[in-house]
Amino acid sequence: QVQLVESGGGLVQPGGSLRLSCAASGFTFDYYTLGWFRQAPGKEREGVSCISSSDGYTYYADSVKGRFTISRDNAKNTVYLQMNSLKPEDTAVYYCAADLPPTVQDMCLTQRGEYWGQGTQVTVSS
Repeated sequence: QVQLVESGGGLVQPGGSLRLSCAASGFTFDYYTLGWFRQAPGKEREGVSCISSSDGYTYYADSVKGRFTISRDNAKNTVYLQMNSLKPEDTAVYYCAADLPPTVQDMCLTQRGEYWGQGTQVTVSS
């Protein structure tokens, strides 16, 4: 049974930080590209950041470059999203996903995902 379980969301003030985690099980984690996506109320889902299976190649949306960092620990079957300098416009439900895309960028831009988590709410507000 495939599972992706996100955690680490919550309420944070503008300028603050959060680290999201996504624990995976039920598939060969090492083979898959992993990604973080988000959907704000009334907006379409967007790809935030994706990371390749083995060589660590990453992609970031322009809106988060320099503030967010994606990483993965294949020994723990977990992918992380470190979010710094958070802004109110980062408020959204954040989802992790796993896929076997042609490229890392392709996964984020086309929002490919063979497996998806249930999401975790991130709210940035004073």
